[in-house]
Amino acid sequence: MHPLLSQPSIIIKVSKLMSKMTLAQKIGQMIQAERLSCSPDDVRKYHLGSVLSGAGSLPENNDLNGWLKTTDSYWHASVFEDEHHLSIPLLYGVDAIHGHNNLKGATIFPHNIGLGAANDLDLVKRIADTTRKEVLATGIDWVFAPNLAVAQNNQWGRYYESYSETSEIVNRYAGEIIEGLQGNIIGEGVIACVKHWIGDGATSHGIDQGDANISFEELSNTHITPYITAIESGAMTVMASFNSWNGNKCHGHEYLLTNVLKKQLGFSGFIISDMNGIDYLSDDFYLSVAQGVNAGIDMFMLPENWQQFIKYLLNHVELGTVPISRINDAVSRILSVKLASGLFDAPCPSERVWAEHCSFGSSEHRNIAREAVRKSLVLLKNKNKTLPLKRKHRILVAGKNADNIGHQCGGFTIDWQGVSGNDEFQGATSIWQGIEEIAPHAILNSNNDLSKISAKDHDIAVVVVGEYPYAEGFGDIRSCDNLIIEAGSQINGQINISEPYGHSLTLKELHPEDYQTIKELSDKGIPIVVILISGRTLIINAELEKSAAFIAAWLPGSEGQGVSDMLFGDFDFQGRLSFTWPKASHTEKQKSTIKPLFPLGFGLQYEIMDKA
Repeated sequence: MHPLLSQPSIIIKVSKLMSKMTLAQKIGQMIQAERLSCSPDDVRKYHLGSVLSGAGSLPENNDLNGWLKTTDSYWHASVFEDEHHLSIPLLYGVDAIHGHNNLKGATIFPHNIGLGAANDLDLVKRIADTTRKEVLATGIDWVFAPNLAVAQNNQWGRYYESYSETSEIVNRYAGEIIEGLQGNIIGEGVIACVKHWIGDGATSHGIDQGDANISFEELSNTHITPYITAIESGAMTVMASFNSWNGNKCHGHEYLLTNVLKKQLGFSGFIISDMNGIDYLSDDFYLSVAQGVNAGIDMFMLPENWQQFIKYLLNHVELGTVPISRINDAVSRILSVKLASGLFDAPCPSERVWAEHCSFGSSEHRNIAREAVRKSLVLLKNKNKTLPLKRKHRILVAGKNADNIGHQCGGFTIDWQGVSGNDEFQGATSIWQGIEEIAPHAILNSNNDLSKISAKDHDIAVVVVGEYPYAEGFGDIRSCDNLIIEAGSQINGQINISEPYGHSLTLKELHPEDYQTIKELSDKGIPIVVILISGRTLIINAELEKSAAFIAAWLPGSEGQGVSDMLFGDFDFQGRLSFTWPKASHTEKQKSTIKPLFPLGFGLQYEIMDKA
């Protein structure tokens, strides 16, 4: 049990508050509505416990002042008190999975796949601490992070949200992130939410929201382990997962939610559903409400149908299909977290210590992100010591991702599915801008026309290729639709499937324009340094063969200079693969028998050379 949550003073305060609450007020605490479907007046009227801004749900101007006006207005509504309303401050939640990623001008860190390659505990804790400060600057109390998935299949659209395919790195990171985000939680921290419970990284064929068809032993040894560390480190909230385990959805799984998480692991905080997570338990939303509550979910993320949820849950309690003891348990957990985090004693968001703090988006914060970029890059090939480059080199920079901050940030940045271009970013630097700053003879080929490029004009080409931004199921790679039919037939309940990102893990097939650029320049006799922007390990044999040097840059975030730091040898590479890099597409059964292109832990280095 979390030491703060078990304090006698907290228990007494919760009991006293609960004794005053009506059933409507209790059920209101179990709701998290989306800002766009819920006004401050709704928060007051329905006693709502929480509001979130989903990705892309942004206040006007999307700046610090706009966010603080928003969080202030909802806070004031929640603490309004009269004979029909109790003063219970709400929790305001956002996804902040690689920095305060919805907010213009925020420092955007590499996605988790890159941080796994960095394998640096101190760095990860400093990133979490920096994220905490930038979130607090907007008056927000709660972040839906970290993701502790142990991803097993690179077809999954959330692969980049995982630190590693092995639980070892994820487990080591879990405690550092919780401590960095929550800090001295009272007045100085944000509440962390570890996600997604449980097995989301183990679904067959990497299908988002699919079925993890594995034994409890494997679920426990690989996927549950990081949660134990997170809970021991003070995590106070857990998000349920969209996936199923052996055909049964986690959102309605009493054994996993109540027996394992709450009872066996002693988790004393509260469980929140994922967005509309209970909707897929049944064809009938009325039945889904009872199943989700009875299974052990305490708070429900309901962007639009929260009023219907209230009506249905009131009805279930009156009929006895949901016992009042389950409602009381859920609400006491929610109130305990609010009290333990200091929410009841905090002033309105704009008057808090970190509100509109000058450190937001500062050079100090960006330097940590830049360091994270440097440490996350993995050098896969360096033929004839092509790297490091010299500043005096005549460098041609090409490729669709060379001057595109949105692409290098990936999904969950400004918008749910990410954005393209540089316009939405303040203070950020593209990879090209980083090179341009220190290499006076570098030029950018911005129109993709390489016909007039000549080898006599360039010593080397840096070609930045890879994926476009995506998030969740829209990032899935599916070879055929039969996989969906197969997955759906094995799951009890509905399956929510998105249009996939593509049908092949082979970069040459997924993005033929990248190989064409590399080949055209290589055929002209220009040595090629390939920088791959991607949220996963892709089949890169053809591109690798045409390159003199090859760097896996993952999704590095807002600080593109971190890449140029490495290209010119200001620092040596330290990134090591936290995921096996495949040589060819294969079935899950073949994974352990086929030799990879690069094994787990692979990464080249070079000695720092004269940069003149």
